[in-house]
Amino acid sequence: MSDESRRAELAHFLRIRRKQLSPSQFRLPAGPRKRRTPGLRREELASLAGISPTWYTKLEQGQEIQVSAQVLDSLAQALQLSEDERTYLYVLAREQLPLPVQKYAEHISADLQAMLDALSPHPAFIMNTRWDIVGWNRAAALVFIDFDTLSAWERNFVWIMFTRAEQRDLFLHWEYWARETLALFRASIGRDIGEPWFIGRRDHLMQASPEFCQWWEAHEVSEAHMGHKELMHPQIGLLKLQSTALLVADDPNLKLCVYTPLPQTDTAQKLIRLVQPRQEAYH
Repeated sequence: MSDESRRAELAHFLRIRRKQLSPSQFRLPAGPRKRRTPGLRREELASLAGISPTWYTKLEQGQEIQVSAQVLDSLAQALQLSEDERTYLYVLAREQLPLPVQKYAEHISADLQAMLDALSPHPAFIMNTRWDIVGWNRAAALVFIDFDTLSAWERNFVWIMFTRAEQRDLFLHWEYWARETLALFRASIGRDIGEPWFIGRRDHLMQASPEFCQWWEAHEVSEAHMGHKELMHPQIGLLKLQSTALLVADDPNLKLCVYTPLPQTDTAQKLIRLVQPRQEAYH
């Protein structure tokens, strides 16, 4: 799409969305002059978004002007856009995707839980952007830790890795994977530095774990989410797994973590032996 075509599409999108809004939705006075077209006037929308009416008019006319992310977010809020519409607005106005709106889900939908259960006997769980584990299957509980026994605050991957003694025995090369977890965590919370939840989590970890306190000062950052992990399970012995992290398409604030057996190992059979008796008892 050429710049001219993109600006024209943006102008049309803004006009259509503006005309779909009613002054009564915002408790705006009808005014003395009769409205010739439905919806909000340009100056009304600009006022709601906190931007200049002249500037907004140029944007809606498809003129070539620079648009900040802050202005686009204000417009998206004033226009009452959905997440998909907000993304579309960014692509048309800036030719880039917006940062996702931060949400901290505490639970997952029944459909996501069914997907996790269907992945068994492969351990799988879902985390939010705070690294809270908000959904898991039985295999994950049997391999890592019984998440049901933890409080919601304790059910956090970083907290579990650094404060639960059994994880040091479970993860071969625990120090390497703990440092990698910390580097991933640090890379993912850049937008939340200074937020109360982050300060509280960090400070509690520093008090609870000497390693966390020491390694935090190293300021290591990593984006690599995949890797081969070796776990020494107390019941079934050595497990060799490929860990994969995927964003949930319907909510990019959620991340699916799946552990699949490496080929040419007996890990798949061991996981079946671990999970199958519990599944039969459950049913």
